Amino acid sequence: MIEILQSKIHKAVVTDANINYEGSITISADLIKLVGLYEFQKVLVVDINNGQRFETYVIETADPNVICLNGAAARLVTVGDLVIIMAFAYVDSVPTNYKANIIILNNDNEVI
Repeated sequence: MIEILQSKIHKAVVTDANINYEGSITISADLIKLVGLYEFQKVLVVDINNGQRFETYVIETADPNVICLNGAAARLVTVGDLVIIMAFAYVDSVPTNYKANIIILNNDNEVI
């Protein structure tokens, strides 16, 4: 099996960090659907500002433009940091002309 990039949200701005939540990354439902993620799916998060890399899982919110790190992961980011959120899939072989679902966001977490 080959692990391959499935979905990526590039340059998302962290809008909140909630230490008192049990854990995860809260992402707006419209972004989740647009990039092809699933609620409770494991993701790798990379903080562009400080270099931190960590895994967590997706929680959906109806609120627009939200990227909120919860629980222990909230200690690894600062509100306003840029992050990359990636999910991977296992495949037997890479399909011809494979393209991952990638979106790039502006400073308001809107797709550009």
